[in-house]
Amino acid sequence: MPRVGPSNSRPDLGRAVDPRWAVRPPPAQRPRSYQYLLDLDVDLADELDVRMRLAARSSVTALTFEEEAGSLGLGEWLAVAAPGPGLLMLDGVVAATVTVGDRITAELVGAGDLIQPCAYEEAELVCELGWRALVPARFAVLDGGFVQRVQPWPQINGALLRRAARRTRRLDVQRAIAAQPRLEVRLALLMWHLAARWGRVEPGGVRLCLPLTHQLLGRLISAERPSVSHALARLAHAGLISGHGDDWHLHGSVEHHLATMIEPQVSRVEELPRPFALPQRPR
Repeated sequence: MPRVGPSNSRPDLGRAVDPRWAVRPPPAQRPRSYQYLLDLDVDLADELDVRMRLAARSSVTALTFEEEAGSLGLGEWLAVAAPGPGLLMLDGVVAATVTVGDRITAELVGAGDLIQPCAYEEAELVCELGWRALVPARFAVLDGGFVQRVQPWPQINGALLRRAARRTRRLDVQRAIAAQPRLEVRLALLMWHLAARWGRVEPGGVRLCLPLTHQLLGRLISAERPSVSHALARLAHAGLISGHGDDWHLHGSVEHHLATMIEPQVSRVEELPRPFALPQRPR
């Protein structure tokens, strides 16, 4: 398992790129305001029936904080939450990045997702974590005190566990998308993957309002920015995806995109060399 933490040559990403960090006090010294979490996360409240919800509302509280769009220094907040599940996103979209050597990969996390403290110390490989809010974001700190307060309602912990598993499944889908050999296919599938969560249906397709730079798209699917720009131009010329910045349009349907760009498996089997062709059944 990789060891996560700052390397000797590069500082923590959040601190390095956020000039406000030098004048902001650490989390332990900032004003704290606890809020009723079940009022802020409706899906979490739905895990309880009405009677249990009323009983739990005053106890299921959490410290919340807000961040503007831009680089985030979540490392110390995660340290505060370390005895508990982590940071629960209430609003916004954050690009979570992992740097190994000179390569950076990313995933997008949003409302309802858990950002959990990580401390892998079983290998020499050093990874660097970074977070950047694409839009203003709000978080709840689920620390050790939160764990104690929700003990009478195990449904809440169960819901948080399922959310962590759901995030893992989304990341598995993204990894499978990044394994596609053709970059246009990767980009189209990624856009539909993101649209399933953040898109809005419009006549003729889906509109995706997310500030996705070509560099970020490349980090999501393991591609270089110039190649992403050229692939997006080809997709636009084919009438499949258009837009830029924070306004993207996916034309048609995901089935149409797949039929257009991915060759059916049947034809691939027919084109296999003779020694690898499927054996003929005796008559």
